[in-house]
Amino acid sequence: MNEKNLTIVAPLQGEWFVETSPKDRVPSHGTNRFGLRYAFDFIQIAPANQKQVTHDKKRLDYYLGGVALNHFYCFGQPVYAPFSGKVVQVKNNTADGTSASWFQGQKTLIRNSLFFDPQRDGFEKIAGNYVILQHSDRLLAAVCHLQKDSIAVKVGQLVTAGAFLGKVGHSGNSTEPHLHFQLMDSDIIESAQGLPFVFEAYERFENHSWIPVTKELPAKGDLVRFKTETN
Repeated sequence: MNEKNLTIVAPLQGEWFVETSPKDRVPSHGTNRFGLRYAFDFIQIAPANQKQVTHDKKRLDYYLGGVALNHFYCFGQPVYAPFSGKVVQVKNNTADGTSASWFQGQKTLIRNSLFFDPQRDGFEKIAGNYVILQHSDRLLAAVCHLQKDSIAVKVGQLVTAGAFLGKVGHSGNSTEPHLHFQLMDSDIIESAQGLPFVFEAYERFENHSWIPVTKELPAKGDLVRFKTETN
């Protein structure tokens, strides 16, 4: 990892669809609070699916009655450490629920945008199950919305880049299973500032072929393939 220019490995493997990216706008999530300024959201879609369906049920099911979590392509996919460091925070017991729906997701987003209080509710109210990994004094990573009881690391544990951390879930402020990933300068979430970075290497699907990319950021709507070395 190049700390000066913040070049890191991806926290995922395989094919992923970029749902939110700081390459398109900053702050990527519409706020600088909680270290969100340069955060990403990743989901998975059906292979070669131009409609970007994230599950194997009918598209309307998600908008009407909801879709069981095990039908989402990314639910339960492994998440890895983007760099070596020390685990400084872990939350592992927030329920994922049994399904995801557009209506319920919007209700949760609106409720949290209006009433979330970090002092009262705790970071897990929005992040769900998460791991915060510290590489140096002012460089930390957070992976959020992980699956309940999937986290394999403990506070104080030292890990190397590519170490298994947990599984993609649907906990916290989540409209559907996905991975939220960000770098920040502190583990005090209320005051943390987001940090910009690039991925060391990945491939982007373009014109029916995979194009190698180095030291760049994927944009919203990109289909990318990561080949992170894991351990």
